[in-house]
Amino acid sequence: MDHAEPTVEPDPVASLLAVLDLNGSDARTSEDIFTGTSQSMPLGRVYGGQVLAQSIVAAERTIPEGRIVHSMHGYFLRPGDSAKGITFAVDRIHDGRSFSTRRTQAFQDGVPIFSMIASFQDDDPGLEHQEPMPDDVPGPDELPDVESHLHGLHPMSKRLFTDRPVDVRHIPSPIYASVQGERIPRQAVWMRVRRPLPDAAGIHRAALAYLSDLTIQESILRAHGIAWATPGLKVASLDHAMWWHRSGRADEWMLYVQESPSARGGRGLATGRVYSADGVLLASVAQEIMVRVPDGH
Repeated sequence: MDHAEPTVEPDPVASLLAVLDLNGSDARTSEDIFTGTSQSMPLGRVYGGQVLAQSIVAAERTIPEGRIVHSMHGYFLRPGDSAKGITFAVDRIHDGRSFSTRRTQAFQDGVPIFSMIASFQDDDPGLEHQEPMPDDVPGPDELPDVESHLHGLHPMSKRLFTDRPVDVRHIPSPIYASVQGERIPRQAVWMRVRRPLPDAAGIHRAALAYLSDLTIQESILRAHGIAWATPGLKVASLDHAMWWHRSGRADEWMLYVQESPSARGGRGLATGRVYSADGVLLASVAQEIMVRVPDGH
């Protein structure tokens, strides 16, 4: 009988919290410097939502008390190496009476891999309305979990889904191995971090940024019947924009409603709205991707 110690699976949520806990640096130029690590990724590339969330955390560390992020616009410049550390340089562009603006650049090996400008605001009163949440979608408990859709995938491919800190449930169904149903440029996804996070509101804002880069590309692929497992498929995020409208918890179910208004010239645009389970519009997202499909599609 084998009495070897059992393998202890890493806690992906603890890993998420660890990468969001950036270190300050004594190194100073005209910018604030922070350093961070990456989650281990099976294919060795930094997940875009991770560096996006870390950039928000870095910028927020330099903001006056009480101001919270309401928008960001960023570009993914180079693929990152998840085995290497990341340096974040924050430029304090502007501090006004109600708003603060920051530029964050993420570096590896001395070159930027991501560049972002974000705006922060005091909590001010004003006009309020929101687009209502769709009322014709099944709830998360009515849908199968992600593991139910992974039969037949290579073990390395399965790790991309089972080792992540996020629970995701697709409407109508995932497009990992095949695209089921009608080819339309829209879908919805229930998502949440797999277990409770600390109550700090900044953690939930950063975690929502982390989640916002997950699955938004799929409305483009679904419209053309292209599954992630399609041989020769190449997809890369080019840019990402996000607007935080209201506070919410990333460890509770949220509905991510996604659609693609256009694809052309090897690029596709996807937009999304994130709602809490009780219908509060938390955020809006837009992303353009490079998408190259093999001949015959």
